[in-house]
Amino acid sequence: MRILLVEDELHLAEALTQILIKNNFTVDSVYDGEAGLDNALSNIYDLIILDIMLPKLDGISILRNIRKEGIATAVILLTARGEISDKVIGLDSGADDYLAKPFATEELLARIRALSRRKGEVLPDNTLKFGDIELNPAILKLSKEARDVKLILKESELLELLILRKNAVASKELIIEKLWGFDAEVEHNHVEVYISFLRKKLAFLESEVTINTIRGVGYVLEVKS
Repeated sequence: MRILLVEDELHLAEALTQILIKNNFTVDSVYDGEAGLDNALSNIYDLIILDIMLPKLDGISILRNIRKEGIATAVILLTARGEISDKVIGLDSGADDYLAKPFATEELLARIRALSRRKGEVLPDNTLKFGDIELNPAILKLSKEARDVKLILKESELLELLILRKNAVASKELIIEKLWGFDAEVEHNHVEVYISFLRKKLAFLESEVTINTIRGVGYVLEVKS
């Protein structure tokens, strides 16, 4: 999962970034509203953690702008304010969740897991299921029944993306944006390499799940009939 963190308190932003990376999330951090909006409009993120009180442009304005552009990325608002009216404004502007400072990092991680459950079928131990396989992104493990295999981080992120998209095709451009960032200098053959790695690990598990290539379009997960 790729997360955009927009927070102007540098110490808090750095601490949250390290915690999220430790939990195997990919994180881009920016520290003012204009940079936050610019990054959010790229539409490459699975989740945006957005402070309300920001220099240059406030979080509510960012939220309204991205919703106006049709970007449905999940948003968790952060603010020092705890009044009901602020929560209502945030939620009415298109936020998916709301967290008042100070908060425990465990609660933030729980909110992230809750939002991820809305996107795909997530089991109680936070694994993602598709066909006969289960992916646990937190420990980079892919399983089928009693067998399992370790993944590297990019393999896990790629498989998570394909699972969450379910029957939708993921283009190479989308995969590069989600896994490396929209300004990364990554070639299409990087995606092909990781697709090949995943196919070998699915074969090792003797899974019924396949990664099919849609020529000229991208890749899609399917279950052998």
